Amino acid sequence: MTPESRARLEALGVVLRVYRLHASMTEDGLRVVNPAVAGCCGAHPSDVISVRAREDDGGRAWFYTSWRHPVAEVERVVDAVMVIRGLLDGTPR
Repeated sequence: MTPESRARLEALGVVLRVYRLHASMTEDGLRVVNPAVAGCCGAHPSDVISVRAREDDGGRAWFYTSWRHPVAEVERVVDAVMVIRGLLDGTPR
């Protein structure tokens, strides 16, 4: 993970915490957990968000889910928050 990618993920984490999601850095990316929703086997819904170049967008940096699905361009933090909240609470945004 580059220092710029880490900084982008940490900034995303700050905003996600405002929305009452737990966000913490791991060596793989930003782990996001929704503590307000029960998941399978007592665990809460979670995902690890990373930053990657999106080839079909000129190689610009995007946030991605652990399933390698694009979330939003790194400049669009609010859009990323809405998508991640939807992923972790089952509500499309």
